[in-house]
Amino acid sequence: MRLQLSIPAVEDFDAEVGRLIDSRVPSRLSERDDSLYSDEEVSEKRMGWVDLPDRAAKLIDEIEALRSRLESQGLRSISLTGMGGSSLAPEVMALAAGVDLEVVDSTDPNQVAEAIGTDLSHTVLVVASKSGTTIETDAIRRAFAAAFEAVDIDPASRMIAITDPGTELDSLAAEQGFLATFHGDEAVGGRYSALSAFGLVPAGLAGVDVRAIIDSAAAVRDEFVSDSADNPALRFGTWLGIGHARATEKLVLAETTPALRGLRRWVEQLVAESLGKDGQGILPVVVDGPADIGFSDARADALLCTLGPESEYDAPSEFNAEVDGSLGELFLFWEFATAIAGYSIGVDPFDQPDVESAKQNAKQALASGASTNSSPPTFREGQIEVFGEFEEATDLVGAITELFAQVDEYGYVGVQAFLDRLAEADAEDLRALVSQHAGVQTTFGFGPRYLHSTGQYHKGGHPNGVFLQITAEPRTDLLVPGRSYGFTELARAQAFGDASALMERGRPVLRVHLLDRSRGLEQLRQAVSAVRPQHHFGVD
Repeated sequence: MRLQLSIPAVEDFDAEVGRLIDSRVPSRLSERDDSLYSDEEVSEKRMGWVDLPDRAAKLIDEIEALRSRLESQGLRSISLTGMGGSSLAPEVMALAAGVDLEVVDSTDPNQVAEAIGTDLSHTVLVVASKSGTTIETDAIRRAFAAAFEAVDIDPASRMIAITDPGTELDSLAAEQGFLATFHGDEAVGGRYSALSAFGLVPAGLAGVDVRAIIDSAAAVRDEFVSDSADNPALRFGTWLGIGHARATEKLVLAETTPALRGLRRWVEQLVAESLGKDGQGILPVVVDGPADIGFSDARADALLCTLGPESEYDAPSEFNAEVDGSLGELFLFWEFATAIAGYSIGVDPFDQPDVESAKQNAKQALASGASTNSSPPTFREGQIEVFGEFEEATDLVGAITELFAQVDEYGYVGVQAFLDRLAEADAEDLRALVSQHAGVQTTFGFGPRYLHSTGQYHKGGHPNGVFLQITAEPRTDLLVPGRSYGFTELARAQAFGDASALMERGRPVLRVHLLDRSRGLEQLRQAVSAVRPQHHFGVD
């Protein structure tokens, strides 16, 4: 692999590299030394990822054998339901290899319905959940099962489970006789599971050469665990830590090659969930490319990183990096570098203390009906209902202006879109538009996907973010079989739950509800465009 770094604070960097080497951080990671991050002997339970490439041979044999079996039965369409680390890594592998893998990680009823209606007669559903109780994964599994039954197909004959031993999903798969069950390693956390069954099984069944991915990771592992100043993972982890120490807390990520398509989203969830806690951390900002607003106009709060071959771009930030390599190399590189950065910053990269609050709020909202029986909007304008408390705003432009005015010069805006991630993919253009008019770094995430990615940082990282949450009237609804609610209610409960968790922590939230999705999105774009820039990025 290739790593190129721009290091303005050379003396600080060299001193930190020396401190990490003296502390034997890389080699102690490889030894699963739980005292690196905690005196309570809890981190060891999440360090099983460090040697996954060395013990994957049997798993790959099983994947290849099952793929041959599926092909012989004419089962050629692989769908995957999983959240965060259970879906992002196999999605990256499939995109890079150019093979079809349908990832269903949304609670938008239209997106779920479209996925189910694709090709049931030739479809296998991979159900991936480390805990075995992930609410989105369970809901989607239930919807697929009902659809299989409706066309006289035994659901269990078309389902493959990936979960830790002894979970509810593990028991269900055994009771119903799933086509196959793969067990995860209890010592491997979800975001570090790219090279485990969670990453390899869906990708391999879809046709990715996962053996080559594992081989490339295994070839570089010794380099990443060495206590040496030449260790690229150590150098990059130090670079992240030094940047954080100088209040450079955003990591702006851009891809420069289709061969790494989607990798930035996997990196986003790894870094945000691992480092965003205790009021600290590094917030990944995913942009379209080096020329995008937010990258080319980045300021003192941003580290800039391109993923892919060397590219020409203007780099206004002092901290710049170029990272390139094969997928196997880069999965392991980012995992080691992020864990090392956690030590440098002073946070445990293997816990996630702020994730549960939004989940619990969503469950309570479902139980009480709070998400569907909420208070009326503050006002309605055209195709948008606006929810929030305002000092003066009486229209949409004024409400957005007040939200942007609450963000510090080096804060950020988080755009959270509970929409159809595929049919409404163009909503993502709001990221650059908001960044331009708010004048700060801006993230964009489709809900509920972002809850398993940047959601940890939003609530546990630096408290300098404000949030624009987008919900919408459903195009259709779809019941969750065996539950008292449908996907529309579930999606709204998740939005409600996260907004409540953010506001409990003093993070400003403006929610806009689209009555007509297409016209409402266009109205929202026009309103953002009418806001006078608050800080540096700006337009005339």
